[in-house]
Amino acid sequence: MIELPWLLPGSSQFPPTSQALEDPNGLLAAGGELDPDTLLAAYRQGIFPWFDDSQPILWWSPSPRAVIIPGEEHISRSLRKHIRRSGQEIRFNTAFSEVMEHCAAPRAEDEGTWITEEMLDAYLQLHELGHAHSVETWHEGSLVGGLYGLRIGSVFFGESMFSRQSNASKFAFASLCQISKAMGIELIDCQVSNSHLESLGSVELERSDFETRLATLVNRPTSSDFPKGLHLSEF
Repeated sequence: MIELPWLLPGSSQFPPTSQALEDPNGLLAAGGELDPDTLLAAYRQGIFPWFDDSQPILWWSPSPRAVIIPGEEHISRSLRKHIRRSGQEIRFNTAFSEVMEHCAAPRAEDEGTWITEEMLDAYLQLHELGHAHSVETWHEGSLVGGLYGLRIGSVFFGESMFSRQSNASKFAFASLCQISKAMGIELIDCQVSNSHLESLGSVELERSDFETRLATLVNRPTSSDFPKGLHLSEF
């Protein structure tokens, strides 16, 4: 049985991330709460929650860490062609709760979800406080894809994405990368690598390198507010 440090309710004092387990990769602590102060403190240290309804709150800091550097993303020619011809459009922060609910829906290859009601409530509160944001792909008035995450300083911490139409989540991610450059976001955290992220240009950083960058970037003042409404992207 794994014995983990246990966080008391209201505590944002996490153990050093060097104590995270190697198997499962990055598991650091359990317990605590999903209140805004705890969540923001966690993300600033490169820690995020991930658990299901049968578990206590679990906190993670995996190594290596998947990231994308805005300006170094890979947008394939086929994706650019799709974006120009699909009739899809991008909106920001107009349907945050709906994006989360779509991300929480069971996938075809999955039986459950880690986005619990507790997580939905917590991130909706962060959205209302101006920390959490959604990038949405719309087609003919319907939400067909998107992603959500947190912005702290010059970092965007991506949480989850969904797609109900071909390339809809990739269009949302490409648009996030595009607008990040204009907003002074220098790092997009993708947590753990997968083939979908690799196709978009993600790279891996060891935990120490990732945390060194975080220490500077999360404390940089934001150059502009995250947009809301329609965004006409050109690729």
